[in-house]
Amino acid sequence: MENKEYFAHETAVIDDNCKIGKGTKIWHFSHVMSDSSIGEKCNIGQNVVISPDVVLGKNVKVQNNVSIYTGVICEDDVFLGPSMVFTNVINPRSAVNRKSEYMRTVVRKGASIGANATIVCGNDIGEYAFIGAGAVVVKEVKPFALVVGNPSRQIGWISKYGHRLEFNEEGIAICPESHEKYNLKNNVVKIIS
Repeated sequence: MENKEYFAHETAVIDDNCKIGKGTKIWHFSHVMSDSSIGEKCNIGQNVVISPDVVLGKNVKVQNNVSIYTGVICEDDVFLGPSMVFTNVINPRSAVNRKSEYMRTVVRKGASIGANATIVCGNDIGEYAFIGAGAVVVKEVKPFALVVGNPSRQIGWISKYGHRLEFNEEGIAICPESHEKYNLKNNVVKIIS
């Protein structure tokens, strides 16, 4: 697939029928499989596998040694840390073909998944959520949630800029970097300015 609008290292393998956006970089020993779609300005690190029908939005950063399996959709500005793992079958067995049972997992805009974290299939990650390194996600993660551990548990809330949010008695928090205001009401966080 010859296209001057993106960069692919000479050791990368790109199958037919892939869509790869302008300004994307695909590094050493990575494999982009057929019918996958990668948005503009993505960075695909070394030794990454992107399986058929995977969709990555714009500006997705995939660090080294990540396999993104069929059923995964990452929206814009998602960060996938080194060696993090997605699954796509809930009960895999070597002797049982379950290709028709791949589950969908959506990682919403701006979410970050830390190094060596595991996302069990079918559990969506909310926008701007932050999954700590090594966490094992076994249930849906709310927008702006900070989750850690195995099994993962929510320990707080985080801003779009990746800072812990400390809410006052009125349920208001301010990001120390962006100065955006957030509101926590009924266990849901929203930006209010």
